[in-house]
Amino acid sequence: MSHDPMHGDEPLTDEAVVAATQDWLEKAVIGLNLCPFAKAVHVKRQIRYVVSQAADEEGLLQDLLHELQLLASADPGDIETTLLVHPFVLRDFLDYNDFLDIADAAVEELGLEGVLQVASFHPQYQFADSAPEDMANFSNRAPFPTLHLLREDSVDKAVAAFPDADRIYENNIAILRRLGPEGWKALWRK
Repeated sequence: MSHDPMHGDEPLTDEAVVAATQDWLEKAVIGLNLCPFAKAVHVKRQIRYVVSQAADEEGLLQDLLHELQLLASADPGDIETTLLVHPFVLRDFLDYNDFLDIADAAVEELGLEGVLQVASFHPQYQFADSAPEDMANFSNRAPFPTLHLLREDSVDKAVAAFPDADRIYENNIAILRRLGPEGWKALWRK
């Protein structure tokens, strides 16, 4: 399991959701260097955090369409990437996984294929053919279901600038397996 983003009985406000997501980004994604490209956009405050209040897939799709259009028209210097966090819908990973096809279709429908892409993070994230508790899965385990909207240009530039970009996934597995479940839990202790 991922860490408990609610920290006890605090209400699940937008602020609490964003704070838990930022905590995860700082301690896991940047702290363990799971994504070498995350630190720069975080430091420059170019990540847009959006909490969707959607309670069903239709509502989430509307939020996704809005955010895709906003990111496509925004200056990359202002918004480089968007994390659309949706704590109240698609909490089951298999349902979430099915929705990713809808997310890709939304990118296509807006004529943004080749411009934007959607990456996936979920508290129960599980790669195909992996056991649920395989530490490799933790590279994509966020506190809440999250759709990560990325600019294709930025991904291409980052990969071109990073030697062995295709080895990031393998490196992450090695880092997370060395860390182990106890090490992962220790990240979230105050």
